[in-house]
Amino acid sequence: MISAEITIIPIGTSGTSLSRYVAAAVSALEETGINYELSGMGTLLETETPEELFKAIEAAHEAVFREGAQRVTTSVKIDDRRDVERSLKDKVSSVERRLK
Repeated sequence: MISAEITIIPIGTSGTSLSRYVAAAVSALEETGINYELSGMGTLLETETPEELFKAIEAAHEAVFREGAQRVTTSVKIDDRRDVERSLKDKVSSVERRLK
């Protein structure tokens, strides 16, 4: 399972609120069918293949342009672990067990 975090930032918007652009990106992710989790600072993604991941990132990135942004910066962090199958929830649970 591949885990990733993306942050998409439209530059040169007419105001300080970005929720309309975030909503466009999330709608595009929804259409891809991949697992995602929205947070206040970015979006976590889970996919089975790199191709699926990059297709989803491209869809979200392009959606922000379609929403009217003239410039978009997208940051991506990828964790591609192939020795064992671990989900985002597994990773969080592992840390939480150590906190007890």
